[in-house]
Amino acid sequence: MMKNKRSADGGLVYSTEAGRMCPGCRQPVALCRCKAAAAAASVGDGVVRVSRETKGRGGKAVTLVKGLALDGAALNALGKQLRAACGSGGTVKDGVVEVQGDHVERVLATLLAAGHQAKRAGG
Repeated sequence: MMKNKRSADGGLVYSTEAGRMCPGCRQPVALCRCKAAAAAASVGDGVVRVSRETKGRGGKAVTLVKGLALDGAALNALGKQLRAACGSGGTVKDGVVEVQGDHVERVLATLLAAGHQAKRAGG
């Protein structure tokens, strides 16, 4: 006899036959397709784009670094290195490194020295 548990939205979360199920692709965790799709999506075209943005920040400038093909821990470490090089604060959100202030040139120089293919984006 097979017992199944269902989540609140009606999806299968555990099966005695296959074990835990991924909520995204509804496959057993060992055969999950979500992880492979996320890894393929983060690769991009291999070019790191550095831009300056002020929208939604009360006129304050923020330097954005997009297109880094790194995992979460490596992205956090690079973000920390960039913030230290600029002497500024910032964060890593959704695969984008944000550095407070207008530090585009300094961030570009740091990324090029670290071996990344980086270019300035935007105006």
